[in-house]
Amino acid sequence: MDHLTQRGSAARALSRRQHGVLAGWQLHELGYGRDAIKHRIASGRLFPLLRGVYAVGRREVTQHGWWMAAVLACGPDAVLSHGSAAALWGIRPLSGALHVSAPRFRRPRGVVAHRRLLRDVDITRHRGIPVTSVICTVIDIAPGLSRNELEGAVNEADKLDLVDPEGLRAALTPQRGRPGIAKVRTTLDRRTFTMTDSELERRLLPIARRAGLPKPLTQVYVNGRLVDFYFPELGMVVETDGLRYHRTPAQQARDRVRDQAHFAADLIPLRFTRAQVRFEPAHVEEVLAAVAARRGR
Repeated sequence: MDHLTQRGSAARALSRRQHGVLAGWQLHELGYGRDAIKHRIASGRLFPLLRGVYAVGRREVTQHGWWMAAVLACGPDAVLSHGSAAALWGIRPLSGALHVSAPRFRRPRGVVAHRRLLRDVDITRHRGIPVTSVICTVIDIAPGLSRNELEGAVNEADKLDLVDPEGLRAALTPQRGRPGIAKVRTTLDRRTFTMTDSELERRLLPIARRAGLPKPLTQVYVNGRLVDFYFPELGMVVETDGLRYHRTPAQQARDRVRDQAHFAADLIPLRFTRAQVRFEPAHVEEVLAAVAARRGR
């Protein structure tokens, strides 16, 4: 195989690994001069996408090709980041902007470039594309998201087995200039909030009174199971789900069996999270009042 054939084979192999795109600086490293690149553009073998980045063989590229092109346009040390990284990981919907982070400042048209030096732990590859890690990505996108949107992103990362909330919390070491860390920690606190049984009673009992319910029995056995709150006059059991954001399938299955046993005994089982009791008392009151009214009829 002669030199030209070897060079062409290497370029094609590299473009296949990069979703059909190549950067000019990569072509130079493979031995292509400026005139050779211009000739391939004129002959329809290369199609300019972004500054110094080309589609190989055809003008159209996939979304992954555009993401790869944005990274290549910002240099060999660049990585996909922020909303683009979140879309690549599948934890947020696709957004129009192409976000890239790099230690050297380049701002190709069509790319939102973030100049910063990332730690090795913050950089990885996904689908062959250099990208910020899932944890770094969640922190990056947090400032621009509402609490519900951020919770949704963490939920998706958990469902995709990318990172669980406990692992995310453990990785939230303070870093100067990263406000997303505080916001992620606050969001996780709402779902991992710990409340003692006595504090739980102090918070739920006034809610029950405002909803017009009688005083319940607390920490008593009903149908052979220890329950949090039992309203015998209404035939209602109120349980508060555990202290963790992520609950295992085994825990969920046990809860279903408990609820089914109460329902079979003609009791109404209600289940709230402790975070709802602490942070969403109006919702808890509304549900309790509706069930009590129905039972009263």
